[in-house]
Parts: sequence; structure tokens; C-alpha cells
Amino acid sequence: MSVSHLLLVEDDPEISESLAEFLRDKGFVVQVAEDAEVGREVLENGRFDLILLDVMLPGEDGLSFCRRVRASNGPPIIMLTALSEPTDAVVGLELGAEDYVSKPFDLRELLARIRTVLRRGQATEPDTSASASELVLAFSGFTFFPYRRYLRSPANLRIPLTGAETDLLLALCQHSRQVLSREELIRLTRGKDFPIAARSIDLLVSRLRRKLASDDPLDDPIRTMRAGGYAFPPEVTVR
Repeated sequence: MSVSHLLLVEDDPEISESLAEFLRDKGFVVQVAEDAEVGREVLENGRFDLILLDVMLPGEDGLSFCRRVRASNGPPIIMLTALSEPTDAVVGLELGAEDYVSKPFDLRELLARIRTVLRRGQATEPDTSASASELVLAFSGFTFFPYRRYLRSPANLRIPLTGAETDLLLALCQHSRQVLSREELIRLTRGKDFPIAARSIDLLVSRLRRKLASDDPLDDPIRTMRAGGYAFPPEVTVR
């Protein structure tokens, strides 16, 4: 089993030292950066499986750093936010973060969330070799490669997906033309390890909608149902 490499971007030395020590004891390789500038340099010179990112950083803040990382299709991100910063957590999810944990956080909960995000990434690790058994789904002119984490648009454009977006789209495709509540989508995409807010699913749906958007504003592939939850009406075929 390969060792996972984590980048912790945190300016509080007491938090970063204790958290890095805890994660190293759990078998992770952890590198610490005290601000976004150092974090960018570290990313350019190493390979990381996950970033733990504090929102409140000196200089460039964590939200701006998150935007840069997602724009370059970098590693998945878990935001570390203070309890007084719920808006920052929401913005972080909208920018493409996989998850967030509020400070002061329970180390066991954080560890569970780290392992969940890493499992998601490993389950959909891109494979450069063609495989006859690879799952490929088609709907509304899109071709979806869940193992490789991307879509091919009707215009033949490659659209990268985060791990969370991949899990959500796969759940919708596997239950097309069914109404799924937010709780069912949480169970299908996150499992039963820990609860997350229904608002997180709403934000994830919003992100996915933007990637599936067409020129027709009325052609919404993910429908919000009046009784609660979402439905995915396109016919989905396996290629």
C-alpha cells in the first residue's frame, strides 16, 4: 500500500506541529507550509494526495489559494475553518474544496474525512491504459469516465471533475429518472462514516450543474424537486 502525502497549509505553529505529528503517527507523510506562498512553492516541487488548508492565512488567504489549486486541477482540498466562519466554508465548497472541518476539530473526525477523500481519489485514479472493463456512461451528448474523473462534452471538450463531483454524478447516473433526497445522496456519495450538512450537497449539485450547463437555460440536467431532493432525467447508457 502506498503512503499518502499530505500538505498542511496552516500559519499557527502550535496547530500545525501537533496536527502534523498526529498524522505522521497515523502513517502519513506530511509537509507543512506556513502561508499560501510557501504552499505554492511546495506544490510545484512535490506530489501530494491531499491538501489541508486553513482559511485564515497571512497574505493570500485560503480561499484564493483554493481557487488557484482547483484551476490547475491540483490535489483535493479539505478546508480548516473556524466556527465563526461558516460563510468561508460554503465559499470553499463552491470553489471546489472536497470537504471542510471546523476548528476546534476532533482529530478522529478529521482523520475519517481525510481517509474518505483519499479513498475517493484512489477509487477514481486516472488510468492511462485502455481497459475493456472500464465503466463509461453516456447521457445527453456527454460521455462520462468515472474512473478517470472527467466528462467529454457534446462539443468534444474535456471537463475535469473533482472526486466529490464524480461521486455525485455517478450516483445520479446510477439512479437516473429517480427522485433522490439529500440524505440519500449523502449516503450514496459519502457513506455512513459521518454526517455532513445537506447544504454541502446543494453546493455540490450547483458546481456540477455549471459543468453540465448548455446554451439553453431551461435544459437543466439536474432537477430540484419540490418535495425535496434532486432528479436526473436524462437516459443513461453504458458504453
